[in-house]
Amino acid sequence: MPQGICWGILGVAFVNASGGSMLRFITALALMVSLTGCGMTLPVRGQAGDGSETFTGSATGYLDGGGNLTITSNRGRKCEGTFVYVTNREGSGTFTCSDGTSGPFTFVSTGTRGTGTGTIGGKPFTFSFG
Repeated sequence: MPQGICWGILGVAFVNASGGSMLRFITALALMVSLTGCGMTLPVRGQAGDGSETFTGSATGYLDGGGNLTITSNRGRKCEGTFVYVTNREGSGTFTCSDGTSGPFTFVSTGTRGTGTGTIGGKPFTFSFG
């Protein structure tokens, strides 16, 4: 479900719940809890620390604080990872790539953009999103 629709549904639920009815409040709360699958997807760009490889892809963050990141390099290597926010602005995760390499990454986010660093197969890389 697109992120704008998710926030629209949550807004309608909140407005309906603020009408005073306990049943409306419980219904709105149940709706909000069930919508943790809603997320925001942002573009990702990055490069290997030595500049030998560039990456493009996307990151999707969900309302529950988790998400996934998928990037593909100019050499055809595809890496997929998952992440979690460890604070309201910082997150960490791990990648696994199509060539068998893997590694951790961390990032700092404003909510709609951010930057990160990590390693893939022991080699550093940097990325930005949003």
